[in-house]
Amino acid sequence: MSLIKCDSLSKSYGSKLALDSVSIELKAGAPVALVGPNGAGKTTLFSLLCGYLLPSAGSVTIMGEKPGSTKLLGQVASLPQDATLDPNLSLLTQFTLFGTLQGLSTKQAKAESLRVLSLVDLADVAHQKPHSLSHGMSKRASIAQALIGSPKLVLLDEPTAGLDPANAKVIRELVRSLSGNITFVISSHNLDELEKLCDQVLYLDMGKLGQSVSIQENMTDEYLTISMLECEQEQFIAAVEALKGIKSVTRKQENEFSIHYSAEAIRDLEVQLFTLLSQNGWKYRALLKGRTLEDTLFS
Repeated sequence: MSLIKCDSLSKSYGSKLALDSVSIELKAGAPVALVGPNGAGKTTLFSLLCGYLLPSAGSVTIMGEKPGSTKLLGQVASLPQDATLDPNLSLLTQFTLFGTLQGLSTKQAKAESLRVLSLVDLADVAHQKPHSLSHGMSKRASIAQALIGSPKLVLLDEPTAGLDPANAKVIRELVRSLSGNITFVISSHNLDELEKLCDQVLYLDMGKLGQSVSIQENMTDEYLTISMLECEQEQFIAAVEALKGIKSVTRKQENEFSIHYSAEAIRDLEVQLFTLLSQNGWKYRALLKGRTLEDTLFS
């Protein structure tokens, strides 16, 4: 059974079509990225999946049930980008309340609250109110709230927006560690971060599903992406293109190049590249098998 299935799903606000005949079928598993420009329909899609909105046309099911069904209670959680916790209640008090709303006893809800706060290293501030927490701690607390009851599907909207690198890393590691039991759908503009966490990437634009990309499948034997520290760009491109089996070398941005080659004609490209770099005194920052997510979506 599919975790999420959308069939020609559409949503209109008056004359504005926010989501236009989107068809998606997702299985449980690795985190899924949802990307697209502002106004693309990402928040509308999340709202439909949560049952906050009803479709204007088409259909959507989660684990075979309509969003908002009582059968999905505790199975689906969502964290909007600007979600805030109640400033007047301690984390433990409001998390315990959320747990009881999912059908847990007060004792069970308190234990569950401490469990999810421990997941984000906040058990020691369980009795504090949200206003006493830093921005990073508040974001981690909000994510913990979304994990109450061990849902099978969690929708995260910009979970690391505005966070310092240390807190962003904590959240990435948390998502990675829980992905065996929870399927995360993550909406973000940070493509580098999504590339580290997700395999499948859904691209929405103007309400339409433009692409569905598998990052693993994108890591083919026909592309390499290299980021250089020092080199003369035109000389570098000419030198690499002169190697046997190279189809093209394209500069994607400052000192980053995509190399398209024939895997049958050149089987030791990495070795030849390192030799070339050594001969010319060029230094590189990173070498990536395949193409970057940005390159795949927008080239």
